[in-house]
Amino acid sequence: YNEYKSYLRLARTFSMSSKPFEHLPSSVVPVNYVLRLHPDLDKYTFAGRESIEVNIKENVNVIKMNSAEIEVQSAKFVSDAAEVKPTSVDTNAEMETLTLTFPQNLPIGTGNVVLEFTGVLNDKLRGFYRSAYTDSNGDKKKIAVTQFESTDARRAFPCWDEPSFKATFDVTLVSDTTSVALSNMPVINEEVKGELKETTYDRTPIMSTYLVAFVVGEFDYVEATDVNGVLVRVYTPLGKKEQGKFALDVAVKTLPFYSDYFEIKFPLPKLDLIAIPDFAAGAMENWGLVTYRETALLVDPQNTSSNTKQWVALVVGHELAHMWFGNLVTMKWWTHLWLNEGFASWIEYLCVDHCFPDWNIWIQYINMDFKRALQLDALDTSHPIEVPVKHPEEIDEIFDAISYCKGNSVIRMLHNWLGPEPFRQGLAHYLNKHQYKNAVTEQLWESLEQTSQKPVNKVMSTWTSKMGYPMLSVSVTENANAVTLQVKQQKFCANGDNKSDFEWMVPITVITQSNKTPQTFLLDKREDSFVLEGCAAGDWIKVNPEQIGLFRVQYNQDLLSRLLPAIKKPDTLRCRSPRHPGGSVCVG
Repeated sequence: YNEYKSYLRLARTFSMSSKPFEHLPSSVVPVNYVLRLHPDLDKYTFAGRESIEVNIKENVNVIKMNSAEIEVQSAKFVSDAAEVKPTSVDTNAEMETLTLTFPQNLPIGTGNVVLEFTGVLNDKLRGFYRSAYTDSNGDKKKIAVTQFESTDARRAFPCWDEPSFKATFDVTLVSDTTSVALSNMPVINEEVKGELKETTYDRTPIMSTYLVAFVVGEFDYVEATDVNGVLVRVYTPLGKKEQGKFALDVAVKTLPFYSDYFEIKFPLPKLDLIAIPDFAAGAMENWGLVTYRETALLVDPQNTSSNTKQWVALVVGHELAHMWFGNLVTMKWWTHLWLNEGFASWIEYLCVDHCFPDWNIWIQYINMDFKRALQLDALDTSHPIEVPVKHPEEIDEIFDAISYCKGNSVIRMLHNWLGPEPFRQGLAHYLNKHQYKNAVTEQLWESLEQTSQKPVNKVMSTWTSKMGYPMLSVSVTENANAVTLQVKQQKFCANGDNKSDFEWMVPITVITQSNKTPQTFLLDKREDSFVLEGCAAGDWIKVNPEQIGLFRVQYNQDLLSRLLPAIKKPDTLRCRSPRHPGGSVCVG
């Protein structure tokens, strides 16, 4: 979560950056980074060396990558044909780029960019930064930690810091022998040299730079292995490992659930979750090394409230969903961020409901997410779910309640309309087809269309491309042969100004007094009518049971008067739904 839920900023009018921006050229692309970093926790600096295997696709004498607040001491290009030093090494602080210019064109094919550099362990809670905590003895313990999403890996090492430039990483960390040194992958070698140790990690899968992570400091941990043999550890500040047991329990239940749901085993051999004392986001889904605020991970078994335990379970479920949806398959560019976050913010509830069915978490979802989406998206300061991102400075502006709460609400509505199994099959198809690659929103819609045989792209584009949501005005006509529901849509505005001509394609679910099996219709025009099966004249009619559709309903006086007595007796509003065997309360 990036400032998730209680940390979310209100939706607001965007002030998009007017600064010029160009994507990095694709004439030179990274293949593998061999990266060695030595953070100094006393001086708050770090030294690094990297050898980046690159693929030269065109005749070029310039290599451009991202770099910010890093001093490059030396640079060269090495290939089978030659070793060449650049004639100039230029940094652009505003564009956050490093440009190496060579005296002649580089040979097409594979080579290595070798760099030595230094940087600062900053106090900005981004990039490679410093933190600290005080243990139970009153001793200060210093930490070096990373937060790279969305464009801050470049503050730790020069790199192609855009999500589409995926590569593998071979990481080595140098630290004090008393420190725990963690990265995305398991340790394959550790060598002690005096008071220092050099820890080398296994090669990562192909991944985006914003998912790379390092942590150096003193920590305790608890561990367990899930049913598929994945080693899971929860790291805590010294003396707090008992507070990591609840999150550990959630994680070892969650990983197998997602493995089965997505039909793909967890792609890494280990998973670490670690509590960081100074952390700007709620949590961050670094692949294999998930970082959290202490309040989003630690549970005191004696003093923590049920509400906090539910919060921790949801955050763990959210971040672990990203191990597949976001990490295994990654958005091509930040325009599609809403899908990453909206999806994870929906499936976290599905996961928690699976792990803790007694919590009835979906009822709480209405108040925590759905209601918030309705409130904020009715304002003139709202924005579409999918916002074109032209400059990296704009990325933080779309990490808001619309990305999370409205995003997960439309995913929930889509899941209900397609049905649980076609939806799950579509996700599995999408993840298997695009694994270790980048994708755009429309490619998910294509997979869901294939498994559901419904016009997903056509419907969902009406929800992602415009701000706001509809209000449905409903009435009924009855005769001896049929009961027909008339529905008319218009944009709902909190200020009462409903002059917009926006139209949505709206999946609508209805139950009636005589037929509590949900009936689903698609409103694909301004107004339409639908025959209600098994509905008797005079029945109460409930539109949008369980509040699954992202819209408000305005009943005419006749329908409202029929429904009010049933609302006073909630048990009468229970659905008979294949999605919820045994029935579930249809909240109004």
